Amino acid sequence: MQKRFITRDWLLYSILIILIALLLLVMYQVDRQWTKLAQMESALTQQAQDMRSLRTAVSSGQVNLSSAVNSATPTKQLAIPGVGAAFQRAYAASKKPDYAQGDWGVSALETSLKTLTPLVSTDAYASQVQYYVQESLVNRNPDTMEWEGLIAKSWQISPDGLTITFQMRDDVTFSDGVKLTAKDVVFTYNFVMNEAIAAPAERSVYGQITSVEAKGDYEVVFKFKEPYFQSFGLAGGLAIMPAHFYEPYMNKPQEFNQSKGLLLGSGPYRLADPKTWTPDQGSVELVRNERYWGDVQPAFNRMLWKVIQNESARLTTYRNGEIDSYEAKPSEYAKLKTDQQIIDKSQNFEYMPPVVGYGYIAWNQQKDGKPTRFADKRVRQAMTYLTDMQRIVKDIYLDHAEQAISPFNPRSKQHDPSLQLWVFNLEKAQSLLKEAGFADKNGDGILEDQAGQPFEFKMVYFQGNKSRERTVLFLKDIYARAGIKLEPSPQEFPVMQEALKKRDFDAITMGWSSGIETDIYQMFHSSQIKDDGDNFISYHNPELDKLIDEARRTVDEPKRMILWQQAERIMYEDQPYTFLIREQSLLFVDKRIQNLQMSKLGLNYGSLPMENYVPAPLQKYQK
Repeated sequence: MQKRFITRDWLLYSILIILIALLLLVMYQVDRQWTKLAQMESALTQQAQDMRSLRTAVSSGQVNLSSAVNSATPTKQLAIPGVGAAFQRAYAASKKPDYAQGDWGVSALETSLKTLTPLVSTDAYASQVQYYVQESLVNRNPDTMEWEGLIAKSWQISPDGLTITFQMRDDVTFSDGVKLTAKDVVFTYNFVMNEAIAAPAERSVYGQITSVEAKGDYEVVFKFKEPYFQSFGLAGGLAIMPAHFYEPYMNKPQEFNQSKGLLLGSGPYRLADPKTWTPDQGSVELVRNERYWGDVQPAFNRMLWKVIQNESARLTTYRNGEIDSYEAKPSEYAKLKTDQQIIDKSQNFEYMPPVVGYGYIAWNQQKDGKPTRFADKRVRQAMTYLTDMQRIVKDIYLDHAEQAISPFNPRSKQHDPSLQLWVFNLEKAQSLLKEAGFADKNGDGILEDQAGQPFEFKMVYFQGNKSRERTVLFLKDIYARAGIKLEPSPQEFPVMQEALKKRDFDAITMGWSSGIETDIYQMFHSSQIKDDGDNFISYHNPELDKLIDEARRTVDEPKRMILWQQAERIMYEDQPYTFLIREQSLLFVDKRIQNLQMSKLGLNYGSLPMENYVPAPLQKYQK
């Protein structure tokens, strides 16, 4: 039987309707509150981003708060507003569709490192690792080659060029969380100039500076004793050492000099423990600096360098995907370009770096306190005539190199284009050697000097470099044709460094890096013979010294280039080194590594650590 609604039922029904309506109203209000909260959160986030952008703009010199209002001078606009000049390229990379953080960057070192400690380390590999850890006030833009602020936000140079004042960012910390201030810059300079610290090469360079003073926490003033053409780069490029970390070693310099892994800085990466790295670990591993202050964070969680001295082992390791890149030797390059496994996994780059260094043979002019046969200019010239660079370029480097004529890049304004390349000339070499008193007096095919001592010597080279080994063996045969006995002496790099320090060698073949404008003071000025300086061949030419000194204090570029060219002509005549080749880079990089680009400084792989990344689907290393 059907039931009828009574008064009580209508009352209950009305209450239920009211409750449902109230519930819907509450839900609507809650939804409005969540929407309002989301809007507020978005606004706060945007405000924080705007504040960060403003802070970055001020720090980078884009905006000057004291003069931004009613200023008639337009401010310099960055390509990406709100991102510091030094981070523009990395920021652009981070906005690519496939960009992802994570994974490891893994490379190989051709030799073991003796130490990672700044100043006492002397090889390029240690400098590469330090570059990821320590930073400077300014660096060069790889596209424009102009200086741009990093830790410095602005600077002023006095009219006479003797005083440079930097205003520093106030938001930079070292990887241990301690603030970086002007005190650290002052400390770094004083530490370098401490005679008890084993850094003679650095002291020779920074000797141009008379003082570094802090004006408050975030302003530092460099003063120079005389004009110097690289004064800005010298001051701004000083790798800043944290005072609180290194200061204790001021009173115990021997402990610092003998240390292996004292490395701490403000850069995007850090040692997991800044004091405990040792060479016997067989690798160098850096971890991401979680406190990094920059506008862009590095993509890779870790950077790992494995020591793999054998070339074949390095190639095998690359094939197996255990390292990310392989720099091929000319002798194997053509074959590798047709190797399907290599091609399938690689991006291939073949280029002459704009700031490529040069290989050389250094002739030691003094050993055990006595002049050697190479102290005679005629002997050095003869050795250069005998060193057939054209065949070395063609037969050993397979035309993936060019002959060097001096320390100066042939495309630079420092180079005198009227100088002709040295060409192999056996007859001219023999004539010079005869003039210098060498002759085969006993008919054994070996030249002897006037005292009857045979012309024989050892040539030291790095045992892990096959191209250098082939060069030395080639020279052994060609020198023999002139009656000179060359004994190849392959050595590990730390042993070579010790030989240079003690001046305990006859001849050595190595390489120097180059810059945009090369300062040759460190290698060829006679003042750098003493105190383990880099003039390890004891070369002394007063006229060259005078030209180097004058060129370094000449700020006017056209006048300075004339002086450098005069200096080049002296070195061309004196041949303190036999300048060999400038080598192309023949590089294979794993396809998982993205955003590889060429700049005026060369390929951005390795040198600009925050520009490369691995898309998430291609990542293979966990944190």
